[in-house]
Amino acid sequence: MSDTQLDRLGAGKYLLITSYRKNGSPVPTPVWVVRDGETLGVWTVADSWKVKRIRARADVLVGPCDLRGNPTGDPVRATAEICDAETTARYRGLLARKYGIVGRLSLLGSRLRRGANGTVGIRVTL
Repeated sequence: MSDTQLDRLGAGKYLLITSYRKNGSPVPTPVWVVRDGETLGVWTVADSWKVKRIRARADVLVGPCDLRGNPTGDPVRATAEICDAETTARYRGLLARKYGIVGRLSLLGSRLRRGANGTVGIRVTL
């Protein structure tokens, strides 16, 4: 995959990640995104349905979108994996830097509500 696509997706404010149910039906979800080297990083609640779907089936579609999940570009095929605690912590730092005060407040609120292990990172490889 080209660096141009990684740059475009990583620089956007939101990423539409489409995971799949057991029956194969797609479920698109808008999430915050950061670029982490040759991959994209996403942060989400550890017991969310998207995490369960990705654990069961790693292939996803990703593409740029707006806040409401309306696509703003073409999706590309990718592979998603749930990250370890160290990578999740790195994604939190990258998100705080990218999203500024809103990102820091969201991270703080999440840590207060769910604790440090209540969220996980998702590594997306194009």
